[in-house]
Amino acid sequence: MNQAPSLLPLTIAPAQILRGDKILASAGSTIARLGTSPLIIGGDRALQAIAPILSPILAQHSLPIATAQVSECSEATLGELRQAVSTHQANLIIGTGGGKALDAAKLLAHQCGLPIVTIPTSAATCAAWTALANIYSPEGAFLYDVTLSRCPDLLVLDYSLIATAPQRTLVAGIGDAIAKWYEASVSSGTSEQTLIIAAVQQARILRDILFQKSAAALEAPGSTIWQEVVDATVLLAGVIGGIGGAQCRTVAAHAVHNGLTHIPASHGTLHGEKVAFGILVQLRLEEMILGNQLAAAARQQLLKFYSEIGLPQTLDDLGLGNITLGELRQAAEIATAPNSDIHRLPFTVIPDQLMAATISTTVPADAIRYPAGNSCSGSQLEDAK
Repeated sequence: MNQAPSLLPLTIAPAQILRGDKILASAGSTIARLGTSPLIIGGDRALQAIAPILSPILAQHSLPIATAQVSECSEATLGELRQAVSTHQANLIIGTGGGKALDAAKLLAHQCGLPIVTIPTSAATCAAWTALANIYSPEGAFLYDVTLSRCPDLLVLDYSLIATAPQRTLVAGIGDAIAKWYEASVSSGTSEQTLIIAAVQQARILRDILFQKSAAALEAPGSTIWQEVVDATVLLAGVIGGIGGAQCRTVAAHAVHNGLTHIPASHGTLHGEKVAFGILVQLRLEEMILGNQLAAAARQQLLKFYSEIGLPQTLDDLGLGNITLGELRQAAEIATAPNSDIHRLPFTVIPDQLMAATISTTVPADAIRYPAGNSCSGSQLEDAK
């Protein structure tokens, strides 16, 4: 008896990408083909930065525009945005800014059945690419994510616009992107499925690009090598989750991020900074629970890399050096909740173990004693060297 084929919906990439220096200035006709009454959504600084560029471009095509400012991608914000769509009679959403503004714009377009254009103003995440949106509380605590029906209809990656963002945003984007290897390989490194194998190998390539080029890129904003790192954080990082699915997108590093967002003192740090710290925590878990010596080597390699480019290595680096034990336990319990991405690890993690890993991210590898007979997990392989 033949088994019915399983349906595997894939949302791999935006339908169209415009990429280049000052490319936004020539994007008017492409945007105009998608709608005649756009609603532009973004954070305050993003709207201020993009309005002088975008408004005359859209005016040339007789597109009446309205704007809506967002600070959080929350249920309350989305309710206000739906009202703005109705008031403006919008038939096109343009999202601009960082991850939360882009997520809000994508989710609004998804809910309203409208086309969506994403114009990132920093390279801090791959949100401009993906068919995914994270929902937060009004206070900024992660609640859940939503899978969208498609990637954006148009992504406009303007290097001159990205270059106006603080360098810290690109550093955070590097942290968020490099997590793809450590998460995808530990959850899916032994998969025999063709597309998942492809996603894991893309994650390996992404990691290697960032190891090799990040430091030089940060020293030369706007240069060719800087543009290549921006492509890695905004574009290539999005490809991996699109091809490999959820299990290749988020595991323990993002689970740690999600838990930390429930500590108010963490709200001064960026998404990618918390995710980068979460990679160190994930590797510590592999060391502690599996006795994985290659995980220890990988963590030492990352600590050196983080020192070079300025990513956080400890809770103190995240501004969380004075949190209470109760706050740390709350974050650990949220990160290990039954529906958490941390359970894509090939071993069980409980809050006490996660707390221990969180406070020991910089422990020297030679100070660790490993139980005999434990094998290495998928994320280490030969790549820990």
